[in-house]
Order: sequence, then C-alpha cells, then structure tokens
Amino acid sequence: MKALFKSAAQPGFEFVERPEPEPSAAEVKVRVLRTGLCGTDLHIESWDAWAQSEIKTPLIPGHEFYGEVVEVGTAVRGVEVGDRVSGEGHIVCGACRNCRAGRRHLCIHTLSVGVHRDGAFAEYVVIPESNVWVHQEDIEPDLGAVFDPLGNAVHTALSFPLVGEDVLITGAGPIGLMAAAVARHVGARYVVITDVSEPRLELARKLGVDLALNVGVSAISEAQQALGMREGFDVGLEMSGHPGALPEMISNMNHGGRIAMLGLPSQPIIVDWGKVVTHMITVKGIYGREMFETWYAMSAMLQSGAELKRAVTAVVTDRYAAEDWAEGFARARSGSGGKVVLDWSTV
Repeated sequence: MKALFKSAAQPGFEFVERPEPEPSAAEVKVRVLRTGLCGTDLHIESWDAWAQSEIKTPLIPGHEFYGEVVEVGTAVRGVEVGDRVSGEGHIVCGACRNCRAGRRHLCIHTLSVGVHRDGAFAEYVVIPESNVWVHQEDIEPDLGAVFDPLGNAVHTALSFPLVGEDVLITGAGPIGLMAAAVARHVGARYVVITDVSEPRLELARKLGVDLALNVGVSAISEAQQALGMREGFDVGLEMSGHPGALPEMISNMNHGGRIAMLGLPSQPIIVDWGKVVTHMITVKGIYGREMFETWYAMSAMLQSGAELKRAVTAVVTDRYAAEDWAEGFARARSGSGGKVVLDWSTV
C-alpha cells in the first residue's frame, strides 16, 4: 500500500510502498478515504523538539480519518465490513483507575494512533474495534475526516453551560472555528473569536460569529465595548496556545468566569493568579475527547442542526490528493486557511 512514512529520526516524510497492516482478533481494518492534517502531524513532519521526545521511528503518522471497513478480526462483533467509519485516536489501557471508573479520556497509559503506533496516512489503517466510530447516516468524506478535531471543539465548548452566555474564543484555527459554531448552535448570546490571521477571521465572520477581532491591532476589551457588554465574558475557550492569550482572556472574564484550555502552550505562561482567586475564575485543561460521550454529542448535534453541519463542513477549506501531501502540509503550516484534508480514494 502507499503511505506517508517517517523512516528515520529526521525531518520530512516519504510517500512509499509499505506492507498492508492485518487486524488481530479484536481489531478492524479500514480502507482510508480521507485524512485530516493536524498540528501534531506538522510537528512530526518537521521533527521538532516535541516530536523528537515523543516519536519512535519508523512510523506511519496520521490520526484523523474517514474510511470503509474492509476486514474485521474474529472477535469483532459490533463492526461490519462495509461500515463507513472514523476512529477515536486515543487507545486506552482499560485497567487503570480512570478507565475502570468510566473516565477513559483520563487514562494514564493512553497510546495515540499515528504517534505511538502506525496511523492513517496510508491506504489502510488498523485500530481496535473499541476505537471505531460507525457513522449512522451518510456523511461526506471530508466531514467524516474531521470528527476527531470536531470532538476536541465539542469537548472544549461543552465543558461549561453556554446558553445565554457571552463566549470568548482565542484562536481562529480549525478547532476554534468549530467551537464557535458549536457555541452558536447550543445558544450562546455573544460569540467573539480572536486571531491575527485576517483570512481566518473572515472565515469566522462567514460562520456567523458576532465579532471576529484581530488582536494584532485591537484589544479584547474593545470587543466588549462594541457589543455593549456591561461585564466580562462568562466562558472562555483558549484554543491558540499563544503565551499571551490566557492572561488576556483572564483580564476580560467576569467574576466567576470559566475557562477551558485546549491550546497547548509552546512556552511557560505568566498568569495573574491573584486575579484568578479574587475573581473566582475556573480554569480547566482539555485534551482530546470524552470517550465516547463527545462522539455521541457531536453526531447528534450534526444530525439535528443543519446550520452547524454546514458550518463545520465549511471549515474544511482545502483538499489535496494524497500524493500531493507536501503541498497540503505547506498549506496547513501557513496558518491562513481552515482545515486541510488529503484524499486517499484515488491512490
């Protein structure tokens, strides 16, 4: 099969022939049709400090995908050949305290598809049956490929009640844009999103946010004035990882405000903890998805919300043939568009 392959501990990938994976008794083999490009994949391709500390080569990366089941192991009971599926990329141990308590997303032994084992940047991928998500209706392949990052957005956005609340989102990347659409869908009053990329801010405006603010030229406090807000934001969703985003968000929160952090900082952040205490602000870290409550929630919202489905689909702005992966990675790295997907259906 064709695959994007990192053969050694160095920058770059190779588009080469690799042996097809075969499922064990409890695993499922999927013919990959689409894959999404994630920031994790960019780190692995560039072979930065994080990748060097986390990745063992050789490896086929990729964890966001949509495809068709072509083979199931002898112990598989709930997935059938022909099912159209996506996959939960976090494989958990099932035996630690959190797993046994039903909090699998908090497993201390989590292994990631495309990071710790071969992933979906290939014609075929194998994952455990327990990680397969079978789509119950016709889903466009591009949309199916972004269920993983949509799950990140849903997990972050639904961390706190949003009905009637004023929501601040820092970072208008693909997941931030999806979170804005989710916040609007569930009934937030005002949805404000910030970034320094005008193309991404323009995309946010098309998705229906109340205000898309370029923080390179304007302060977040100006957003409050423009919307006639008398108090600070009720809920903050930090999606950027920029070291200045969280302190600025905290300074614009209402007393009792709640912040969910998905953005992974690249360096230490200086926080005014005195304000966090005196304003009674809650800060919650988010990683991945709640397995599988988030998957049920996002599937249900897409089924019941045509506008949300349209908005999430619109976040996918670029598609490249798998063999043109280098162009796709360059586009994703530019930070000027939405989600980039690779098409494996014609390989």
